[in-house]
Amino acid sequence: MFSIAAHGHVNPSIEVIRELVARGHRVTYAIPPAFAEKVAETGAEVKLWKSTLPSPDDDPAAWGTELIDNIEPFLTDALQAEPQLAELYAGDEPDLVLYDITAYPARTLAHRWGVPIVQLSPNLVAWEGYEEEVGRPMFEPLKQTPRGKAFFETFARWIADSGMELSVEDFMGRPDRCLVLIPKAFQPNADRVDRTRYTFVGACQGDRAAQGDWQRPDGAEKVVLVSLGSSFTKQPSFYRECVKAFGDLPGWHLVLQIGKHVDPAELGEIPANVEIHSWVPQLAILRQADAFVTHAGAGGSQEGLATATPMVAVPQAADQFGNADMLQGLGVARHLPMEEATAETLREAVLTLTADPEVARRLAVIQAEMATEGGTQRAADLIEAELPAGVRRR
Repeated sequence: MFSIAAHGHVNPSIEVIRELVARGHRVTYAIPPAFAEKVAETGAEVKLWKSTLPSPDDDPAAWGTELIDNIEPFLTDALQAEPQLAELYAGDEPDLVLYDITAYPARTLAHRWGVPIVQLSPNLVAWEGYEEEVGRPMFEPLKQTPRGKAFFETFARWIADSGMELSVEDFMGRPDRCLVLIPKAFQPNADRVDRTRYTFVGACQGDRAAQGDWQRPDGAEKVVLVSLGSSFTKQPSFYRECVKAFGDLPGWHLVLQIGKHVDPAELGEIPANVEIHSWVPQLAILRQADAFVTHAGAGGSQEGLATATPMVAVPQAADQFGNADMLQGLGVARHLPMEEATAETLREAVLTLTADPEVARRLAVIQAEMATEGGTQRAADLIEAELPAGVRRR
């Protein structure tokens, strides 16, 4: 397994790795040191490599503000990571490669080794027509800029030097085989997704007991969880609005996750019905929560769906804006842009969603559908089906 040091890319597949180990497979996992402990807990053998990507502890500003700022670092990292990874696996080549969508060297290495490869996608995948509807409008203007032109030329040269005949767009967005670790309901244009290439297995959540538990406080009639994930959390003004929205709101209890970049002292006086943490056991809270204010990352969004929790989506970056629209389109959330997220709008959105029986009905339907998708067990079954004939568990 190959991935990067980011919660949103490691967490979705971690239970699949644990299950493969439990089935008797020898699993190695190439990951930067920041996630070595988390990976080791699955029983997989950790193979460490050095990454140039911003770490989870870095200021979110390190990712920049433009599209090229978001995609360029992954190619730069891949070019320096590939020789490290090739050396790590010299004489210990795998029978099958698994990889996260951001782990570009996995695809070139699998080609070099001549072994099958399966992508584990933690978010939406391309559909028939995606290139015309989304890809070209996004990337064609970028290709006209000096940085964009250099990015695509460098990427294309690397692919060609690896002996692969693929466009940059297909390399990034068209895997040979992919297990999609999100609910089908969360996939735009799901009816146009190539089922010979992609299989939806839904959320692979597993047992989160090791992350800790959480109990609803006595007297809390309603609970709202606010979390912007693990990366784009430097938002003290937003957190202050959340405190204003739900602090001292009769019957309500607020759990506020603020990440590592904000000091609780920046939020002013905290009412008794508000608890503040740098990190929380999110799924444990969502199982008891009545509402979820989220950045609409793929992981958090599907946890909200799995627990049938109404959501207010306040996206911060990348795919989160599309996720927010998707959740709103499903009728289970309100997309609230950050610039509009005031105490008044946050409170109104949460109170409206939690009082609407149609929202509850739609969440129940999606939750039931997700329960049939197979999750971790089905993902492991499908991975085993891709192993070359004659390969045995070790």
